[in-house]
Amino acid sequence: MPKVSVIVPIYNVEKYLEKCINSLLSQTLEDIQIILVNDGSKDNSGNIAKEYEKNNKDRVIYVEKENGGLSDARNYGLKYATGDFIAFLDSDDYIEKNAYEEMYNKAIEEDADYVECDFIWEFPNKTRVDKQYPYKNKKEMLSFVRVVAWNKLIKRQLITDNNLEFPKGLRYEDVEFTYKLIPFINKFAYVDKPFIHYVQREGSIANVQNERTAEIFTILDNVIKFYKENNIYEVYNINYKIYKKMYKVIYIVVIVLLASVAVIGTSGGGAKRWIDLGFLTFQPSEVAKIGLIIFYSALLTNNKEHLKELKMGFFYPILWLLPVIAILVGIQNHLSATILIVMIVSVLMLMAGCRLKYFLSFGLAGAGVGA
Repeated sequence: MPKVSVIVPIYNVEKYLEKCINSLLSQTLEDIQIILVNDGSKDNSGNIAKEYEKNNKDRVIYVEKENGGLSDARNYGLKYATGDFIAFLDSDDYIEKNAYEEMYNKAIEEDADYVECDFIWEFPNKTRVDKQYPYKNKKEMLSFVRVVAWNKLIKRQLITDNNLEFPKGLRYEDVEFTYKLIPFINKFAYVDKPFIHYVQREGSIANVQNERTAEIFTILDNVIKFYKENNIYEVYNINYKIYKKMYKVIYIVVIVLLASVAVIGTSGGGAKRWIDLGFLTFQPSEVAKIGLIIFYSALLTNNKEHLKELKMGFFYPILWLLPVIAILVGIQNHLSATILIVMIVSVLMLMAGCRLKYFLSFGLAGAGVGA
């Protein structure tokens, strides 16, 4: 039985895949199982992965399936995993050669069923180390855990015994998976080294912000529901006070995104430049820059009472102002008449208090036409 099974979802990453797989094959931990899951790639990724399986049958398993998204590919790979521990690695990232050996040894030494390491953000022109510290307890972990799947080593039995899987068809799948996993961890450990290279590339899921960003609200609701159904809601004190803190963070991130796109995304050539906010980097597309403004303005203004409850009512006037700023910037930079009309009518609908579904159907459809 392998010590570690590494699941690598693959989708249209032919430029990055070899570096990823090579970093796994060069691991100093020899007793390793590498599961390559081709999630319906349309480029040469599948052929590249097949060649690695052909030349490394003792360690590499190649499977393929119809496209179902990142979560579906990870869940599919779990069916083939036989290692004592599970690790996930995205196919456009890569890992230091001693990573899994050190993390596995840490798990054995401390009898831990969960081990976390640091990682390196790799931007087009810079790098930044993301560091953590050992959690004192699970409540602290719930507050400060880095909700990504790929910097962790997890006891396979922990996942299978509790029927844990990633939510299919939703973004922020790592958030839901991580928060559902934490209550079942018996002991966690931490390796104070940045092993994972988290590559920031144009077109990756993490760097595409669009209307699906709002799925974070569904994810958070799923987590709360899961805790209640498993009678652990009160045990970990995941009450509405913490729930409100989560929403506060999400609202602030969304508003910062909206402001960035309103001012930068509509300026000349702005859609082609990276927006680096320190904690968040993304690259808005031509369609997303309008879709974001319309969607989030409608989403948040339709949550006026929620904002008041969170004591964030002072943001409400800003949400009306940002689309207006975007229109003015758009006029200054000669955006197409179609896009400007969509934006102006959207703001008027917003001020008129139109229902969310009508507002979005017009706004998002208009953004598609304007693109």
